Amino acid sequence: MNFHAITHLADGNPYLLDVNDLVVHFRSGRQRPWTKHAVVHAVDGVSFRVRRGTTFGIVGESGSGKSTTAQAIMRLVPATSGQIVFRGEDIMPLTGEPLRQARKHLQIVFQDPFSALDPRRRAGDQIREPLDLLHIGARSARDERVRHLLGEVGLPPEAADLFPHQFSGGQRQRLCIARALAPEPELIVCDEAVSALDVAIQAQILNLLKKLQRERGLTYIFISHDLGVIQQFCDEIAVMYLGKIAEQAPASTLFTEPRHPYTWSLVSAAAPPGPLRDALKAKYLVNGEPPSPVNPPPGCRFAGRCPFAIDQCRAQQPHLDAVGPEHFVACHRQKELAGPDFTLPAL
Repeated sequence: MNFHAITHLADGNPYLLDVNDLVVHFRSGRQRPWTKHAVVHAVDGVSFRVRRGTTFGIVGESGSGKSTTAQAIMRLVPATSGQIVFRGEDIMPLTGEPLRQARKHLQIVFQDPFSALDPRRRAGDQIREPLDLLHIGARSARDERVRHLLGEVGLPPEAADLFPHQFSGGQRQRLCIARALAPEPELIVCDEAVSALDVAIQAQILNLLKKLQRERGLTYIFISHDLGVIQQFCDEIAVMYLGKIAEQAPASTLFTEPRHPYTWSLVSAAAPPGPLRDALKAKYLVNGEPPSPVNPPPGCRFAGRCPFAIDQCRAQQPHLDAVGPEHFVACHRQKELAGPDFTLPAL
């Protein structure tokens, strides 16, 4: 699938973000002084579009490239090639002040709220920091703005005077959300934003994010390895495997009509305990580890673990093709294979 990047958005265009053929390669260390540096293929040709006011989920196991994709969109890691069209402008070439201005409109919430906060600075100062750095609002009004943001995320105004260690894990994540909201962004990337929290606290943070989305018209990119959370929170989902999108579909379609064997494996692993899960795991759950991103295989990157792979899968890389309305699958055998008749129940 190759979405053609848009250089200028017309009024009413539904897409806030257009990622086109994004590639992120890292140079790793050399095993011996006389050998060349190895290249890690972290993200290899990823394309998707995110509608305004919706939540786009990216799911996959560790090493799939989902977090690297998010960080490249945020310009936190350098992309090798591709386009990131945000609000009608390709932000890949931006540097200096133009990039600084673009960053007013996109923010990120990281996985670990404790390491994302400076333990030596008060919470209010850290929420105010983006207002100061980006010169947003009058100086005299910024402290009041901080207190308002604390209220929006469910914390009292007095929390501004406390240090991060004086908060619980869920409260610290609320602080991080308040800091992300400070510059009034249109897009927030949530990179495993609830995975470090207890299940009950996860639900509270997800409900908070939904509330903020309704009130502010926010757009989210939500990164997770938890299919249950992804199903509950996202409107559209991309399943990534070793730097590529294996399947992409609306959430309702992905969980009722999954078409890629890797998606079947994820759904099987997330099924509730019982005879059905045992039957699904016996047929669809794969074993082993993904191949090395330093030396990915020439064909389908899932072929080495796929129980349905044929010679074509091992030799030829599949394209991400449309199989239904807004449903894309990268599998040579998607027309002939039937997936599990199973829907993961909502949390």
